[in-house]
Amino acid sequence: MLGPVELGRKARDAAACLAQAPAALRDRALEEMAAALEANVKPLLAANEKDLQQAAQSGRTDAFLERLTLTDKRVLSMAQGLRDVRALPDPLGRVLSGWTRPNGLFIEKRTVPLGVIGIIFESRPNVAADAAALCVKSGNACILRGGSDAIHSNTAIVSLLRGALEKAGLPADCVSLLEDTSREAARELMGLRESLDVLIPRGGASLIRSVVENAKVPVIETGAGNCHVYVHSGCNDFAMARRVIVNAKTQRPSVCNAAESLLVDEAIAEAFLPECIKELTALGVEIRGCEKTCALLGGLAVPASEEDFFTEYNDLILSVKIVSGLDEAIAHIRKYSTRHSEAILTNDRAAAERFLNEIDSAAVYVNASTRFTDGGEFGFGAEIGISTQKLHARGPMGLEQLTTYKYVIRGDGQVR
Repeated sequence: MLGPVELGRKARDAAACLAQAPAALRDRALEEMAAALEANVKPLLAANEKDLQQAAQSGRTDAFLERLTLTDKRVLSMAQGLRDVRALPDPLGRVLSGWTRPNGLFIEKRTVPLGVIGIIFESRPNVAADAAALCVKSGNACILRGGSDAIHSNTAIVSLLRGALEKAGLPADCVSLLEDTSREAARELMGLRESLDVLIPRGGASLIRSVVENAKVPVIETGAGNCHVYVHSGCNDFAMARRVIVNAKTQRPSVCNAAESLLVDEAIAEAFLPECIKELTALGVEIRGCEKTCALLGGLAVPASEEDFFTEYNDLILSVKIVSGLDEAIAHIRKYSTRHSEAILTNDRAAAERFLNEIDSAAVYVNASTRFTDGGEFGFGAEIGISTQKLHARGPMGLEQLTTYKYVIRGDGQVR
């Protein structure tokens, strides 16, 4: 089992090779990686079962177990994700701009890989395949560090991917896994300034905070999603609104783009909220409401604390607040949001435009579920995470966000 320093050294060497690999070779590697997953579904599920048994014995929640679980369908979806990335245009070597200076120098701005990317994630094994696919396609080596709960799954997946890389003619160390899941090893990885170009944490708020506070290399913050859905008084299609809210909360509650908080204008709360909450509670959603919400819903809601409105539940729990109007809704979201994804449900075009303009989150929706904040749904093939910061990437991070650029200057003897 290699430590972070040795993994970093090997990844740096592999990155130099991968950056020069032609697009056809990188694409061939992705096809081999997809085929390896498809050919080994049973061994992957067997490895995943070990993780699930240990997690269940540790008392992990149902939502946690759902994130951890691999199925035949999910493994095949991982393989298809690799092929979807393979089919995307090559992000490297694109000329972004070019110009000639008065002295005759020709300056060109060209896309290149970031280099070596460290990805620290928690309990979703599919992240290993998604991250590897995007990194290989974009010419970046990656060092993956998953949580201890998914170590058997991650080890099995990465082993297959590394074998596929070698079969295609690329270094296995283009993708590596830090198998030591201790905090000490993670902190050592975060300090590899001589090897890592960037760190991307993918998980809950505590993981992201730990990486930001301990890393000595640049960090792109991703993942934490306290997402809001706001039903404006101008919404005259209650059936549509209920459909969007139910999807945003219950379709997959354990993920970062699931809705965690519902805001409803008081002008329509009595007409809209009881029926909507009945649908949600019938699906097992616990409602934690403000004082007005509890008064309106009676036993269908329990009182919400201040902390509830800050919380990313990743579970079938929803905080609900009745607001006086658009001003209070915007103020509430500004205070409690993690700047991930927010939605307004309304037929009032002016209100919708104001919401879009004044809410400063990575993705802002009108009359659609927050569950669409996803690399695949945005047409990126896959994502390495959803950035909630502004430098250098924001929102779902696909191939383009895993490249930087350099200037190439051609002259014929110019001196300054």
